[in-house]
Amino acid sequence: MTAQPPIVVSMGDPAGVGPEIILKAWQRLRHHPMVFAAIGDFDLFSRTASTLGLPGPIPIDSPALASAHFADCLPVLGTEAALCEPVIPGQANPAHAAATKSAIEAGVRYCLDGEASALVTAPIAKSVMYAAGFSFPGHTEFLAGLTAQAPLEGPRGPAMMLTGGGLRVVLVTIHEPLQRAISLISEARIQHIARLTHHALKQDYGIARPRLALAGLNPHAGEGGSLGDEEIRILNPAAEQLRAEGIEISDARPPDTLFHEEARKTYDAVVCMYHDQGLIPVKTLDFHGGVNVTLGLPIIRTSPDHGTAFDIAGTGEARADSLLAAIREAKAIASHRR
Repeated sequence: MTAQPPIVVSMGDPAGVGPEIILKAWQRLRHHPMVFAAIGDFDLFSRTASTLGLPGPIPIDSPALASAHFADCLPVLGTEAALCEPVIPGQANPAHAAATKSAIEAGVRYCLDGEASALVTAPIAKSVMYAAGFSFPGHTEFLAGLTAQAPLEGPRGPAMMLTGGGLRVVLVTIHEPLQRAISLISEARIQHIARLTHHALKQDYGIARPRLALAGLNPHAGEGGSLGDEEIRILNPAAEQLRAEGIEISDARPPDTLFHEEARKTYDAVVCMYHDQGLIPVKTLDFHGGVNVTLGLPIIRTSPDHGTAFDIAGTGEARADSLLAAIREAKAIASHRR
């Protein structure tokens, strides 16, 4: 079998912590068989390396060249759109959006062409992107748009899976105000997310018979309808149909008893109804090492489970734990797919 292509890591917002944590991740992994190349502005990575007291990076023009240099310095792939204004750490600037977007687009191309095994994305600031005319709700939707025409085995997403501390959660609704999130929950949406999760656990995690838990929406999963009837009207009928298809999934379970250690032994992933229902337990179990995995794409995409951290950008204080976990997760998923 030929060697697995390297991973590529997009720089994220250049004024955020992305360049710093990418270099710190390289420093930790440089002597391990987990080769990656950064995508972004070479001078930015050079300045950041100098600030951190690390060896300067090396420019490359193909991911295939990354392994030859990885032990000595961070390989950096360029982008079509260059940074057109100076980067001041911690100061968001819409003028940087084109370069940020270009790094993501390049990473997708490398993955679709087979030159990279996975894309790991450093954090972007949606407000900065919106100010520059970015028309997608977020990173995930942009990636889905870039890969919409590529062939895909299994159901098409995107869906957001968060992993950390041995827990996997997948969200039926993501970045929605709570009142709107509740209105978006439907049998069809729950079933689609569950099918995506079931397929991903088999394909990407090697779990032959995935076990899914369905988190209730209401306290005590509705208490038989006395605390809300969504479980009776929507959640449990969705689960019943999924079981008829051969997917092992529970009826709605009370969220307050679903995430403790003994409960976690009974499932491989939880289908959660809204953002905080899933992210609070993941971040409680592993605050610094959570990973965001996008399901239902023809490429492998992971990212650290944190934002741009403009408040500490340029201080040298950013931790690379979550990015390291995202790189390791991408590597493991790529190995399963091969």
